[in-house]
Amino acid sequence: MARYRPEPAHTHGQTPRTGVLLVNLGSPEAPTAKALRPYLKQFLSDTRVVEIPKLIWWPILNLIILNTRPAKSAEKYASIWMDEGSPLRVHTERQAKLLTGHLGEAGHKDWIVRWAMRYGEPSIGRTLDEMRSLGCDRILVVPLYPQYAGSTTGSVMDEVARSLLSWRNLPEMRYIRSYHDQTGYIESLAASVRRHWQRNGQGEHLILSFHGVPRQTLDKGDPYHCECHKTARLLSEALGDDGKRVKVTFQSRFGKAEWLQPYTQPTLEAMARDGVRSVDVMCPGFSSDCLETLEEIAMECKEAFLSNGGKQFNYIPCLNEDAAWIQHLTDLVLAHAGNWRTEDVRRGTSDRSVGAEHARKLGAKH
Repeated sequence: MARYRPEPAHTHGQTPRTGVLLVNLGSPEAPTAKALRPYLKQFLSDTRVVEIPKLIWWPILNLIILNTRPAKSAEKYASIWMDEGSPLRVHTERQAKLLTGHLGEAGHKDWIVRWAMRYGEPSIGRTLDEMRSLGCDRILVVPLYPQYAGSTTGSVMDEVARSLLSWRNLPEMRYIRSYHDQTGYIESLAASVRRHWQRNGQGEHLILSFHGVPRQTLDKGDPYHCECHKTARLLSEALGDDGKRVKVTFQSRFGKAEWLQPYTQPTLEAMARDGVRSVDVMCPGFSSDCLETLEEIAMECKEAFLSNGGKQFNYIPCLNEDAAWIQHLTDLVLAHAGNWRTEDVRRGTSDRSVGAEHARKLGAKH
């Protein structure tokens, strides 16, 4: 089998294009056990996600988890599924369309914006192939994870690299590593909280629930824990908090090992038992609402808080298609594109036509 796949047809003088690839975690094709099984297998087979020796993990995953968890997860997905499909896919696609419009308004109408999922479809590899066929010779990869973690952003970078192994003619690549402390991101979060308070009143506490990761990743040098706390500190300062109302927690534990603490649901239960009557909960580690925010937080954690004596639980949605967030995302992309923006002028029509003429003189047919 050939190591490199055939290159797409090339015509000298054709417009080289800049591509922007938004990447999110992923979701199953449908809220069914049948669709969940391959999705979970791909997700839980990623060594960035589960750092257990394969000899130990393979029988656990294939003989136990994949025979029990798909049906349970399918019920959860069914409870939040939208008419257009998975909320994560719907919001990510909308963000890509809005970003395309904003880039066009900024003078980059020829840029190609696409979106992909790390697990499931559309896959990173297939989407990169599409971008290559459209003439993208420069691609900026934007993992939609505000805080860097090896199991999220690191895994995206791994998959991009694997996909490019079969390309003979490689594009120029850039990545956005994280944006946990970017001013526009923090301001977008703060504005979202303020709007929520204006409409619904202010709870006694604002809980910032981030997706959890195993504690050992912090001990081994993963910066995720620190970046989550920096986001929380900057958001707290932007809201004028005195340090008493805002609390950081971590959700979505899996397995018996210790994960980053304090855990979200037990914290909410304890607060309710201790007399806290109202809370607002936000998930600043997610750019789009998904299973972990809509079902785990807005449903499960709400029920846990209320059943332990709490009276009012308000979930503050992710930024999704928030106008300020999309503008910040546009600014972030343009900043990381850097000199690509000015080089668009150099790679203009006259330059391409001259190059094409020279190529034909040297024998090129196209």
